[in-house]
Amino acid sequence: MTEETPGFDKKPDVPAEADAAQPEDAAAQAAGAAPSEEAGGPADRAGDVHENDQDIQDMQGPDLQDASLVAQLDQTRTALNERTQDLQRLQAEFQNYRRRVDRDRAAVKEVAVANLLTELLPVLDDIGRARDHGELVGGFKSVAESLEMVAAKMGLMQFGKEGEPFDPTVHEALMHSYSPDVTETTCVQILQPGYRIGERTIRPARVGVAEPQPGAQPGAPASPKDGEPADEEENGGPDEG
Repeated sequence: MTEETPGFDKKPDVPAEADAAQPEDAAAQAAGAAPSEEAGGPADRAGDVHENDQDIQDMQGPDLQDASLVAQLDQTRTALNERTQDLQRLQAEFQNYRRRVDRDRAAVKEVAVANLLTELLPVLDDIGRARDHGELVGGFKSVAESLEMVAAKMGLMQFGKEGEPFDPTVHEALMHSYSPDVTETTCVQILQPGYRIGERTIRPARVGVAEPQPGAQPGAPASPKDGEPADEEENGGPDEG
C-alpha cells in the first residue's frame, strides 16, 4: 500500500485538452463582444439623424401649415368667384326672361283688345250715323255714350278730320276730286272715321280727297269775272283830265 501524506489533498486529474480550450473560449467571447459594440454605433448615428430631421420638421411645420392654408384659401376664393359668376349669369337670364314674358304678355293683351274693338267698330259707326241724323236720344243715347266711354278706356282713339293733309298710311281714299281751294292733297270729306290703339291702326279713315286744280299756280289771284271792272292799279289809274 502506498501511504498518503497527511495535510495535502489530492487534486483531480484534468486533461490537457480542457486546459487548452479555456483560453480559446475567452478569445471567442472577446471577439463576439467587439462586433456587437461596433454594430451599436451606426444605430446610434441613425437615431441622431432622425432626431435632427424631426427637429427640422418641427421648425418648418408652421411654415408648411401656413402655405397649405393659403392654398386652400385660394381654392375657396376661386370656387366662390365661379359660383358668383354663375349666379350673376342666372340672374341676368332670369331678368331677360321676365322682360320677354312681360313684353309677350303685353303684345297678347293688345292683340286681344284690338280684336274685340275691331268687332265693335260697326256698332260705333251706327252710333255715329244716328248722332249725325239726330236719332241718338233717350235710353239709346245713354247706352251709346257708355259704350263709347268703355272703348275709350280700352285705348280706342278716333281720328280723321276734314281739312287735314292726306296720309296714305292712315287714310283710305274712296273719292277723288280737284279743287282750286287746296294747295295739296287734302281730306275734304270723312266717310268713316279711323281708329287706332296706341300706335297701331286698326282701321284707316275712309275719306274723300281733293287735289289742286291742274295748271293752277298756288297763291295766284283769281281772274276777274265778266262784267267786273278791272283794278285801277292794273289799268294804270284813272285818266287825267
